[in-house]
Amino acid sequence: MIRLECDYLEGAHPAIMDALVKTNMEQTCGYGLDPHCEHARNLIQEACCNPDAAVHFLVGGTQTNKTVIGAALRPYQGVIAAESGHINVHETGAIEACGHKVLTLPSDDGKITAGQVDRLCHAHFFAQEGPEHMVQPAMVYISNPTENGTVYSAKELGELRRVCDKYRLYLFLDGARLSYGLACPNNDLSLEFLSRTTDVFYIGGTKCGALFGEAAVISNPSLNKDFRYAIKQNGGMLAKGRLLGIQFETLFTDNLYFSLAAHAIRLSEKLRLAAQKMNIPFRYDSPTNQQFLILPDSFLEELQKEFSFEIWEKTDGTHSAARFCTSWATKEEYIDLLIKKLEKAPSV
Repeated sequence: MIRLECDYLEGAHPAIMDALVKTNMEQTCGYGLDPHCEHARNLIQEACCNPDAAVHFLVGGTQTNKTVIGAALRPYQGVIAAESGHINVHETGAIEACGHKVLTLPSDDGKITAGQVDRLCHAHFFAQEGPEHMVQPAMVYISNPTENGTVYSAKELGELRRVCDKYRLYLFLDGARLSYGLACPNNDLSLEFLSRTTDVFYIGGTKCGALFGEAAVISNPSLNKDFRYAIKQNGGMLAKGRLLGIQFETLFTDNLYFSLAAHAIRLSEKLRLAAQKMNIPFRYDSPTNQQFLILPDSFLEELQKEFSFEIWEKTDGTHSAARFCTSWATKEEYIDLLIKKLEKAPSV
């Protein structure tokens, strides 16, 4: 079985495994205060061109989202997100469980616009019956890439920043797959730009070569105040914190983080171009490591005998969109085999 259903199927890049083995018997202090974590923080600050950014290491994406949002918001406040946003659909109500409502906006491609945020906030703050009867919007949550593989442009993020400033909202970018967004052909974002434009974003390691781990980068000092308390309260303060530091230390040495992402994007682009030549339609226009191909259900059933992928949604009575993910570890021969199999797909 060739598995292409997600981008965290393998363990870790050999360089990370080697670094963990090499440092295995070292004795260091815990809770992310060790020299490896400090070095990793410095490397990330350098990559962001922001020596004042605070960098915190957490284990996983849901934990990071919950910790950031819970630390930023008052009990009566909520976070704005796309209907398809990860915090709204794929985190088992984690945000609501910590007392904050997810205020959703409709989106077909996974992105939300500054205009949508402006209209929602205007409707709230200028409500005739008084805004205090409703959950107060206090943060905008986006992910890049989105759940649908789409990416934000610098222009779109700049517009979101301006509307956040207008209504005094935090801007939070979920970067679980950030490397793949930064590596895609039409990307015009950078870590430096994200550090300047958002209040907080995170660099996902779990889906790009690490065993586990996310690095939250906080540019807004008010959000960083007491953030370690929030990490601890949410069970995110790893006692053997150096395990996170060593991994990000490795990822941000010799450009490894970006080269791993480039590999995944090259193979995804190979699949995308081949599907285009076969006139296979796409559910979303994704330039990232996720491709959403619309194929007959009967053909997908046959394909599942050899390939593992996610059935994303039904597109009509006899067809569905299937998601195929490449990763830092995907073998090119697997994509070649999938392309050869797709050549036998009936016309959609």
